[in-house]
Amino acid sequence: MAAALSLAGHAKDLGGGFTVRRLLPHARRRSVGPFVFFDHFGPVTERPQDMHDVRPHPHIGLATVTYLFEGAMHHRDSLGTVQRIAPGAVNWMSAGRGIVHSERKPEDLRAVSHVNHGLQLWVALPDHAEESEPSFTHVPADAIPELAVQDARVRVLAGSAWDARSPVPVASPTVYLDIAFAGEGLLHLPALASELAVYPIEGALALDGEPVPPGELQVLPTGSGALLQARGPARCVLVGGESVGPRHIWWNFVSSRKERILQASADWEAGRFPQVPGETEFIPLPPTRFTPAEPMS
Repeated sequence: MAAALSLAGHAKDLGGGFTVRRLLPHARRRSVGPFVFFDHFGPVTERPQDMHDVRPHPHIGLATVTYLFEGAMHHRDSLGTVQRIAPGAVNWMSAGRGIVHSERKPEDLRAVSHVNHGLQLWVALPDHAEESEPSFTHVPADAIPELAVQDARVRVLAGSAWDARSPVPVASPTVYLDIAFAGEGLLHLPALASELAVYPIEGALALDGEPVPPGELQVLPTGSGALLQARGPARCVLVGGESVGPRHIWWNFVSSRKERILQASADWEAGRFPQVPGETEFIPLPPTRFTPAEPMS
């Protein structure tokens, strides 16, 4: 059985010419399991003159999940965390009731050209964790479980698969795998969760014999696995888990309650969020304000 839905996403300029491919949320599908946001950036060559730093900005009700294939980023947050994000590591920032962070080019890379390539995803927190204390977890690349399964190399970034469990502390049933093939091969994907999707990073792939279009998120039928086939060297990620229920999403805020997003907006505008130590810049609230609508499901 091939994918039930193929999502092409769209290009989104984050500022300064830094463009990402945004797959979620999508008009045809708002989430896959707890994942409510999916950005793929690069591979892009960052030059010394490029100014793609992301200034301090707030989050509530979600966890950001940053994973790099190439390059590096410098993370700072209002908890006082200072962390270099490197390829293969998983960086899980749980906003809970509120956190502020920045993502900048590391100092040692500012004067040189280098390639940046990675994913930033958002996971909606379940009801019991929406107002939890914010936290940041960095799991280095060598602490991520990696195993050989059939013809593939699988890294278990979050959740569990094939009896391997990631040390990343998830708040609800979550699946996030990095799957790579050295050449032609097969991998039988079991139904690891009720909602799953495959996203190709590089190379030619097929699901149940159907070619996977480059740059498109393939949402599997509910409760189903699939046969993943590589036609040569290839890489993809598998994301999913169990839905946490409908969520409102506006700007950098996610919540089950529209009133909470309105409150977070007012708090950011009034300067009531905590500050990132050492930072003086910030991203202002968008001029077009949140208009309560039906939550995304």
